[in-house]
Amino acid sequence: MSVRGNTELRQLALSVLQPGFVGTTPPDWLLRAVQDGLGSVVLFSRNILSIEQVARLTERLRAENPDLIVAIDEESGDVTRIESATGSSRPGNFALGYVDDPELTSSVAADLGRQLRAAGVSLNYGPSVDVNSNPDNPIIGVRSFGVDPKVVCRHAGAWVRGLQSSGVAACAKHFPGHGDVAVDSHHGLPVYDTTREELEAQALPPFRAALDAGARAVMSAHLLVPACDPAVPATLSSRILGDLLRGELGFDGLIITDAIEMGAVADRYGVTGAAVAAVTAGADAICVGGENADEGIATGIVDALAQAVLAGDLPVERLTDAARRVREFAAWSSRLAPAASDGSVPDGSVGLSAARRAIRVRGATHGVLPVSASPHVVELSPATNLAIGKETPWGVAASLLQHIPSATSVRLGQENLDPPAATADLCGLDGARGRPLVVVVRDAARHRWMTHALEEITGARPDAIVVEMGLPGQRWGATTLDTHGASTASGAAVAELLAGAPARP
Repeated sequence: MSVRGNTELRQLALSVLQPGFVGTTPPDWLLRAVQDGLGSVVLFSRNILSIEQVARLTERLRAENPDLIVAIDEESGDVTRIESATGSSRPGNFALGYVDDPELTSSVAADLGRQLRAAGVSLNYGPSVDVNSNPDNPIIGVRSFGVDPKVVCRHAGAWVRGLQSSGVAACAKHFPGHGDVAVDSHHGLPVYDTTREELEAQALPPFRAALDAGARAVMSAHLLVPACDPAVPATLSSRILGDLLRGELGFDGLIITDAIEMGAVADRYGVTGAAVAAVTAGADAICVGGENADEGIATGIVDALAQAVLAGDLPVERLTDAARRVREFAAWSSRLAPAASDGSVPDGSVGLSAARRAIRVRGATHGVLPVSASPHVVELSPATNLAIGKETPWGVAASLLQHIPSATSVRLGQENLDPPAATADLCGLDGARGRPLVVVVRDAARHRWMTHALEEITGARPDAIVVEMGLPGQRWGATTLDTHGASTASGAAVAELLAGAPARP
């Protein structure tokens, strides 16, 4: 029998797919797939206009299958989908880890969960429980709760409990740990070059903490971990998904792949080849559609899975087991809903309060904060990784204008300031004489052009206030404010501090 003619086999293959799609309403091909047995979908910013619109979208999808898992890649902080147009109203993991109050972390995650539940989301690809032990990591950074495994453990558990208390299932990622790498897996294959003992001490404890807190989904990482499997990436490795995650950690829930079209695996195995290898290795759900979202990609994966079974390359028992785990997860996650049935709604003050607590002030404050006159703001904007939406706003200037309408600002990138010959002119330093100067940066230590610009700006204006919205580095200017993340909430909290706005409860 042909692949297309084997209805039962195609239904099995469809059930393990978690595809994205384009549009704010479900396309016809997706509705047909849900009718035919698709087990899950995943939402990205391209699908979102408002909570009400997403609720209508998810309601339409579930009209075809009430048990459909609706996932979203929503971490809060720098990586936000539900608030991609405005920036997150909640700080991200690194800010929460800096405050180091697990109850606060739980309350922020619960607040997010209420928003997602109102939109009809049942599974969130979060939290990231990677330990950011490599400061040059281009993909994790402030998405991590910190550099200390003990801190990450505390907040991984708190975040899971908070989110799930609002009726949305959590997914701990990126197994077995993406924090100690120097390559972005969207583009290439990172290598986590560690010993088995170091892996156990550094990367695995936060996953154990997340599972202990009740997480029933884990997302695999597209990276090579030679200490566990020197041949294939974790997503495609039975040693890592089976022996380590299922066996040693005792995980019996849903294993989801990171987006299967990412370069780390797709460049080597192809999208369909990687999908088949992942399911064969022990993955239960294939996430696809972060960058490639259309019917052809989804159909190609379904056909490849079915063909692999017919060819004897993928045991039908493994595909059947994966489909069973998807069904069981869907049933379990649907039972989380009663926890959110009290009619509670997201509280806009929760995220801002957390962001205020996450600001660290280094250097002078007397006569500096709040600013004494209308400030000039220079925002130095780096290119971001693909996990962060290019459309998502960040910074301080927009929020500061709400307090001080006469403030001025300029935003510059590497293309403007490299080489840095005209930094002072481009930043408007002459026009800012006699006025407070605020320089906003993001991961300055990771960008040489930004460091050079800061050296020139603070050399000319040693009284400058520097706001670091990425990983904290050296102190610059008279005063450095570390926000530990670039959420809109963090920008608003800094603006209050600069303007001397009264603190609100």
